[in-house]
Amino acid sequence: GFGMTTPATVGGKIFLIFYGLIGCAGTILFFNLFLERLITVIAYVMKSCHERQLRRKGVLPHNGRRGSGTSEVDSLAGWKPSVYYVMLILCVASLIISCCASAMYTPIEGWSYFDSLYFCFVAFSTIGFGDLVSSQNIKYESQGLYRFGNFVFILMGVCCIYSLFNVISIVIKQSINWILKKLDCRCCHRCQRKLLRSRRNVVMPGNVRSRRNISVETDVVNESDTDGRRQSGEMISMKDFLASNKVSLAIMQKQLSETANGYPRQMSSNSKQNGFSGGVGALAIMNNRLAETSVDR
Repeated sequence: GFGMTTPATVGGKIFLIFYGLIGCAGTILFFNLFLERLITVIAYVMKSCHERQLRRKGVLPHNGRRGSGTSEVDSLAGWKPSVYYVMLILCVASLIISCCASAMYTPIEGWSYFDSLYFCFVAFSTIGFGDLVSSQNIKYESQGLYRFGNFVFILMGVCCIYSLFNVISIVIKQSINWILKKLDCRCCHRCQRKLLRSRRNVVMPGNVRSRRNISVETDVVNESDTDGRRQSGEMISMKDFLASNKVSLAIMQKQLSETANGYPRQMSSNSKQNGFSGGVGALAIMNNRLAETSVDR
């Protein structure tokens, strides 16, 4: 909304409210469908390029048929384009459309080329300040052709910028999760150091830190013959006593569960959830069709 056309009556304003609900919802649906089709085309093209690279390397046969080898299946099964390549493609497409539209606006509207680029970004991103508005003069040369070109450029530009914004939002979310993981690890190390410093003066039986290294996952208790003995002058604190009982109880429950099931539980790699999985609307489309590069990759 640039603001050059506004409702003046109360009925028109009420009609705009109800019409805006349906119109904006339909527009968002159209942009999401456009985004889905665009990502599908980009993924198909990038997958074809990926298959050509594999054929050049000799991983895939040149006759176009996939073999039965595990390397061929692993190289193509579940392959998705990287979100960074898609962001680069959308950025180039948006830049090309903006440059072409600016080349049209500069001679017709009498703006500078930079002002035309500024108008393209403001219009394509649906900000619409209203300081620069196209097609506002009374008479233009080839007015019908200019208005049609204006409509096409704005439609294509809004679709590309909308898709680019969704990709950038995924990258921003990914970067924030990476930063939070780094901060979480540093905070954990600092907390562990503070805990160790605070427990230096605690009297413990036979240096329990070095004597026992209990793991619930492996059910292993590492004990030594010399450090495992508690001297007569040493006392165990109630906190350490309760902690050791909790670990023993967890190990016992795990062993009973494995005995009842007949086999030990195995953690599946599919159960690990990525910080970028899921999402609503355009984010769900992007997450399903793009490979989100995490810290592990």
